[in-house]
Amino acid sequence: MKNSQLVAIIQRLEAMQNGADGEMSSRRFEKDGVEKGLVTYDSKTQTYELEEVENHQKFQFDDVDLIAMEIYDLLDD
Repeated sequence: MKNSQLVAIIQRLEAMQNGADGEMSSRRFEKDGVEKGLVTYDSKTQTYELEEVENHQKFQFDDVDLIAMEIYDLLDD
């Protein structure tokens, strides 16, 4: 059975929450060595921002499940 990609994404997002300590933290999400998205977590507002690298669109999320699904879809394309 294959490991869940969604669980791995959520774990990375939760690590951003736990390690922010009042600052902003960022993570890059790649597929086959190509950067697909950049996620920034703002601990002051408790929100995530996802920037799609290809078209520079930015989206904000206040729910870890919603951003995880969006990242999953971005990496699945």
